[in-house]
Amino acid sequence: MEEVHYCREASSVKVFSEVREGLLALKAAGFRTVLVTNQSGIGRGLITPQAYEAVHGRLLELLGPETLDAAYMSPETPEEPSLRRKPAPGMLLEAARDLHLDLQRSWMVGDKDIDIQCGVNAGVRSILVRTGHGASATGAGAVHVAQDFAGAVRWLLEETPGVESKP
Repeated sequence: MEEVHYCREASSVKVFSEVREGLLALKAAGFRTVLVTNQSGIGRGLITPQAYEAVHGRLLELLGPETLDAAYMSPETPEEPSLRRKPAPGMLLEAARDLHLDLQRSWMVGDKDIDIQCGVNAGVRSILVRTGHGASATGAGAVHVAQDFAGAVRWLLEETPGVESKP
């Protein structure tokens, strides 16, 4: 979704136009799609869990329930020790366990260096997108850098032709 600093309002949720179509293309190619998100605003008391649920619900409404297989959220702040908060791999490891994913065959797409590092820490190849925070990210450790999510999806589908069942 478009960047909103500590998004508290469902009405503030705006999805990049290509994301729904990209997620559906990945699903059609046999990929499982999982959202992992840090939400330190909850841990900082800036966002209530209920506000987060409303924002997340609006995101799912805009994307469509068929676009994501699962979503994981970490409410911890960067100051709190956490094995779940990106760049730690906990949420990806949970997804792998819950959905029976092969992390060595999986991909992480994100717009922050901590997203890329999370993928590296979990043994997942990563793609940086230059939207949002990605405009200033270094992309260190990324296998590919794309201008946006649509570009990441195009590249991924070209690199994995004939996929029938991919995590």
